Amino acid sequence: MKPFIEKTYFLSASDANAEGLLSFTSLTSNIIDIATDHANSLGIGNPSMTGMNAGWILSRLTIDMNEIPKVNSFYVLKTWIEDFNRHYSARCFSISSPEGKIYGYSRTIWLVIDALSHKNLGLSHFNMPSDLILGESAPIPMQQKHFPIHYGEAEINNKSIPATHKPFEYTFKYCDLDFYRHVNTVRYVTMLLNQFTLQEHDSTSVKRIELSFLHEASYSMETVLLRADSKEDPLLSSFQLSDSSNGNALLFARIKREMVNESRD
Repeated sequence: MKPFIEKTYFLSASDANAEGLLSFTSLTSNIIDIATDHANSLGIGNPSMTGMNAGWILSRLTIDMNEIPKVNSFYVLKTWIEDFNRHYSARCFSISSPEGKIYGYSRTIWLVIDALSHKNLGLSHFNMPSDLILGESAPIPMQQKHFPIHYGEAEINNKSIPATHKPFEYTFKYCDLDFYRHVNTVRYVTMLLNQFTLQEHDSTSVKRIELSFLHEASYSMETVLLRADSKEDPLLSSFQLSDSSNGNALLFARIKREMVNESRD
């Protein structure tokens, strides 16, 4: 057992976005996969909890990129445990070139949830040796508080922010689900990135994405997604995904973009 694991990936056309760069959907998928591989190698993965009827779920995800790898190149993902306590596990990642150039970092928060009650079971049932916890933080800002978003005159409270775009309605379907029959994290990332037009993606590059999960979404759930662009920074967008049936927030998210030159070469 090692306190970290790293893998090298070839960035093929199927993993690139329309601008020929590593897509955030592919990166998110690989982040989850390598986290799963490392947890399994440490004996704390989902297979070790089969008898408990429990499993890991992602509570928070932050990806912060300084540069994004281009198609037909290689990149390296490395992951390690930052913190492991009786409530949650914090896991970090670095994204780099094979030569060691850092492209960016990611930080995730994980919980163990009972599959039936959906309650947090905590991590006290794991015996995690201290030498397997590196304790090193990814050198990126922590997620800041996410504020509720309201549309039109229906202000939730004086701390909510107004939506700047029309609501986007979506009903989750079969292909949105994962093995645990709740909506896959990659599907949320896809939904968020699809709120920007092709022109917006061509003229800007996503630098940072934050997801904060409040409740699980499931098959046939009707949802509404609100987007609020910052007045101070038009390239900073906040999102709130809610259950249409009761208005309960399922997800808060934030995406920071930056302008790019006409040529990405």
